[in-house]
This record gives sequence, C-alpha cells and structure tokens, in this order.
Amino acid sequence: MTTTNNKLIKELRRIGVITLAALLMAANIQTFVRTGGLYPGGATGLTILIQRLSEMLLGIEPPYTIINLLLNAIPIYIGFRYIGHKFTLYSLLMIFLTGIFTDMLPAYAITYDTLLISIFGGLINGTAICLCLWVNATSGGTDFIAIYLSEKKNVDSWNIVLGLNIVILSAAGLSFGWDKALYSIIFQFASTQVLHMLYKKYQQETLFIVTTKPTEVYDVIWHESNHGATLIDAQGAFGKQERTIVYSVVSKDEYMRVVRNVKKADPEAFINTLKTEKLAGNFYIRPHE
Repeated sequence: MTTTNNKLIKELRRIGVITLAALLMAANIQTFVRTGGLYPGGATGLTILIQRLSEMLLGIEPPYTIINLLLNAIPIYIGFRYIGHKFTLYSLLMIFLTGIFTDMLPAYAITYDTLLISIFGGLINGTAICLCLWVNATSGGTDFIAIYLSEKKNVDSWNIVLGLNIVILSAAGLSFGWDKALYSIIFQFASTQVLHMLYKKYQQETLFIVTTKPTEVYDVIWHESNHGATLIDAQGAFGKQERTIVYSVVSKDEYMRVVRNVKKADPEAFINTLKTEKLAGNFYIRPHE
C-alpha cells in the first residue's frame, strides 16, 4: 500500500510540475514574446510564425493549440519510438496544456523594451523547459531532438538545437524583418544558457577518490549512479600508507549525491573532481520513463 501511495504521489507531483511549467511558458508567450514580437524557436516559434502569417494574409489567427499539436506530430513520434512512451505522454500533456493556457490567457505587456524582453523572456522559457526535464518530460518540438541526440551521442545537445532554431529564426527574419529575428536569437541564447546551467543530465564529472575503503566507495557509486569504477593501487608519498584510487565518471546531476554518500562511507576520503569534456565508449544514462 505504501509503495502504491508513493507512486501515486510521484505521478501527481509530476503532473503538478508539468502544469506549472505549461502555465509559466504560456504566460511568457502572452507577455514577453507577444509584446516583443519575438519568435522563441522550435515548434513554439513556428506556431507563432504561422499565426502571424495567417493573420497577415488571411485576416484570421488560428488557435495556438491546434497548430502546435500538428507541428509536434513528428517529434512526438520520435519520442514514442526512440525515447520512452511514458516520457512522451507526459510531454504531450505539457504541449496540450501550454496550448490551452496560451489560448486562454490574455496578452499583457510588462515592458516594451525589446532587449529586456529578449533576455528575461529567454530566462523564463529556459526555466519552464528545465521544470519539464526535471520530471522526465519536454515542452515538445526540438526538445525531443535534443534528448534523442544527447542519449545517442552522450553529449549535451542543446547547442545543436540552438543552431536549428537560428535557421527557423532566419526564416522569420526574411518574413518580418531582421530586428525581431536577431532579438529572438538573443531570447533563444538566454534560454539555452539556462538549460546548460540547470539541467545537467548529459554533462559528466570525472572522480578520483583516494580511499582506504574502496569497496564501500565503489558500492556508493554503483548504487547512486549505476556507473562502474576502476581501482588503482597507490601509496601515500608522505606516510607511505597503502591507498586505493577509485576512478569513475558520473553524470553531473548525480554528482552531489555520489560525493555526499562517499563522504559518509569514508569520511577520510580525498576526492578530486575534473570536468569531463568528452567521452568515448559505453556510458550508462538512466532511461526516461
């Protein structure tokens, strides 16, 4: 019964966070993005671009929800096929709720300074995406592509997505003028930097742990991250004591848990951490639910 309750609470929390992220993203669209005339990139940017083209050419603005769902059809297929069914279903919930909230919320201008709109709108956009990613979902569009590439290549792929979005924004620049397109690139850059800072699943840290309890330290690494380790026999130069160096690479989002529990297993452990620039070979990444 307790296990069932815990699972239910976890799923309700997940839905709650996704709802908050959708509301935040929709509010951002209806305040900063609409006011600044920006195009946030990805499916969201294409949706807004289609709405504006339709209004300009036909005099009508189709609902955000319908266009966004249609544009996300292929990314959703990629999610189901290559990432995870539950992950994709929660992402679909995020896409649907964002559309509904965007169509429901009134437009409201906080500021008319386009540079401020670009920077703070990008920060809010990146935060909303991170909220989704923390509970195993995405906001749709190019985020599916980023996750797919990150899992296949073991690298942080958000810069690749930034490049794809710049192509989309260039199309907007040709249609509506380069000023808005360039400000939109600033918006997207700020959003990408937030993702780099807050979502670290596809970034790695290398650990060199000098310890007299290698088995206990390795057990912590395996339990917390499902990663293996290499044990290297060593000797302290000052006291000539026998030591073992435990070498391992863990994801950055697992790093703090690993180090905290290693210190519990061996309070005397000496831990040296290096930023991992690139990996070759097998590296376990927790699958998306």
